[in-house]
Amino acid sequence: MSLQQPAVFCNMVGDWPALHWNAKYLSAVLDGKTIQFRLGLKTVGLVPQFETSCSYVKATLEEFLAWSCGQPSCLSGPFSCYEYSKYWAYADYKYIARIFEDKPEIFQDIRWSDFGFPGRSGKESTLWIGSEGANTPCHLDSYGCNLVLQIQGRKRWHLFPPGDTSFLYPTRIPYEESSVFSKVNITNPDLKRFPKFRNTTAHVVTLSPGQVLLVPRHWWHYVESIDPVTISINSWIELDADHEARVEEAITRMLVCAIKSAENPSDGDPWLNPTEVEATSHEINLQYLNKAVSAYFKSRKASESEQPCSSSTGAEQRTTASCKRKKREVGCEPEGCRLLTHELGFSTFKAANLQKIPFGPHLIQVLPQSQETSSMGAVAVESDGRDLLHGNEGGHFGKLHCTGKQLVMSNDCEMPAYKMDSDGSPNASQTALSTNDLLDCLVNPHVINLVARLLLERTRV
Repeated sequence: MSLQQPAVFCNMVGDWPALHWNAKYLSAVLDGKTIQFRLGLKTVGLVPQFETSCSYVKATLEEFLAWSCGQPSCLSGPFSCYEYSKYWAYADYKYIARIFEDKPEIFQDIRWSDFGFPGRSGKESTLWIGSEGANTPCHLDSYGCNLVLQIQGRKRWHLFPPGDTSFLYPTRIPYEESSVFSKVNITNPDLKRFPKFRNTTAHVVTLSPGQVLLVPRHWWHYVESIDPVTISINSWIELDADHEARVEEAITRMLVCAIKSAENPSDGDPWLNPTEVEATSHEINLQYLNKAVSAYFKSRKASESEQPCSSSTGAEQRTTASCKRKKREVGCEPEGCRLLTHELGFSTFKAANLQKIPFGPHLIQVLPQSQETSSMGAVAVESDGRDLLHGNEGGHFGKLHCTGKQLVMSNDCEMPAYKMDSDGSPNASQTALSTNDLLDCLVNPHVINLVARLLLERTRV
């Protein structure tokens, strides 16, 4: 838990039964059960392909395999409407406790206890199944840190440190609790609109089957499948810092919902991510905020009472939880899922005062591109081919739901809020600021962090 940059664990999960969870095996276990897939275009534009611009289908894993393997369209069900050469498909954020609720014995195939988290199994894990090209937009997670096991195929991870936040142009539109998105398509950046992106320090690693990646707190990441079928499992590890992060998220939710809900619905701006059920009311959001603040002070009081018994040689465990990116399919109410997480009973870990943990040859650091070495063994750390300036400027940190309607694929590029003169400066006569422009400033991670600290100080007094 003391690691402050990404690392790949090798030879740690060789005896995990989950390593046999390839697509054919899972298809047999699911036995015709349908799951939701997100479909996006393989073409790469200048704008990130957010979840709000994707299409969605419910299909079996057997139909997904028939489609991805080029079998007759009669076997691919709803995928037959999407040409494989033009589209990718992703069954993402599938909570194992939900899709295998009738087979709880399968939870034990995943043993996060081997990484020092007693009792953590598949019940606290998430499944990802994708075709070649499937990806998640570049974002950071507000809560916890992330352990990811690759099972089938390979995925390429593009990671950026918390200090690069201002260079990645953070946005909360589309909105999802616990996700701060980047406005930059990092695989094809628009450097005219986002010139500071040149200052980012990219860490790029290809994760192969049997390897586990640690994504530390507030590290940005863009993930893409590079093989015909990829399967991975992750678990978000709760941290003490999540208590303050929940206050920040409650403030963000209140501002975004209040301002965006006041807009004319006919504007057609899909500001809620498909993972959010609805725009919550001001009254509900105020309840969120008060509960988050109460949970924060409750955790502080518990922490202060435990200090005399604390040890500097191990991670302290709490009975506090963060409900990480609970998706629509989990079916839990907002009050019980996100901001009442102190009642759920997961463990929270504190990394303060810990020294470097000697994992030996099983732990490989993910280095910045400028520090690549040939000693990385089977771990593919690579350059993504961009001309980046590897600066260390900044010290920033900062992490979307739609109503249930079918989302329509759109290939339109996002238009800037203003037109530019030939020298690249804004044309004052044509400037037209939007609500989203205002929100990008109001709910910028740095601003929200300051507001949360001021609010907590006022409440404490």
